[in-house]
Amino acid sequence: MNSPDPSRSSPPSPPASDGANPSSGACAVVLAAGKGTRMNSDLPKVLCPVVGRAMIHFVIDALEAAGIHRQIVVVGYEAEAVKRELATRQGSNIQFALQSEQLGTGHAVQCCGDFLADQTGPTIVVAGDSPLIQSDSLKTLLAHFNETQPALLLGTLKKDDPTGLGRIVRNERGDFIGIVEHKDATPEQLAINEVNMSTYLFRTPDLLDALAMLKNDNAQGEYYLTDCARLLRESGRPVAALPALQPCESLSINNPDELRLVDQQMRTMGYA
Repeated sequence: MNSPDPSRSSPPSPPASDGANPSSGACAVVLAAGKGTRMNSDLPKVLCPVVGRAMIHFVIDALEAAGIHRQIVVVGYEAEAVKRELATRQGSNIQFALQSEQLGTGHAVQCCGDFLADQTGPTIVVAGDSPLIQSDSLKTLLAHFNETQPALLLGTLKKDDPTGLGRIVRNERGDFIGIVEHKDATPEQLAINEVNMSTYLFRTPDLLDALAMLKNDNAQGEYYLTDCARLLRESGRPVAALPALQPCESLSINNPDELRLVDQQMRTMGYA
């Protein structure tokens, strides 16, 4: 259940893919390889239950409701357990990409390269541990993407307390010019309340080009998907950001306390 308030209007669903060529419709890459060491559980993070179900199911539900029927789930820690859980979905046609070593979000999507090689429709990248992702938000992003055709459209959120989150920086015309992490932000940038929520909608050829340009020259030695925005802009391709996400989508799950908070929020919203 992803639209608990039926009175809300929602954008029309995007066109379905050609049945003979599912790669012509939108595709989703779902990041689900992490262990979630702070969850105090042996389960892969995405299998930790919220409202009585493994949290990743709510992400897949939202994608399906938004008309995104091709899904590639990136698995790593306890990969077979994640596959078994998702095999319980009726009519499931999920593909799985293995990230055997966790080297960052960009690396996770690089592991999907073979699956994306024939993808002619757009590709959205979402986190598998975001059970409050809303299908209406995904529809809004897809509609805007189809109208404007950028290389990358970031789904962002305006948050009253953006502490710790990457800020969306715009020029005087309001155009997206970059993401600055909280720790690197100037006092003026810290006042920005539009934040990056790790929801990325790419023109697939541009995604593949950006993935090929990623470098891991950082303290962690990892490949970051956020760098794709900068790389695409530097190559002269249009990158945009749309604050289409809803307040509930800002709730993250990184420890048992946050899991309980999200569970309570979802019950309040009518998920159970």
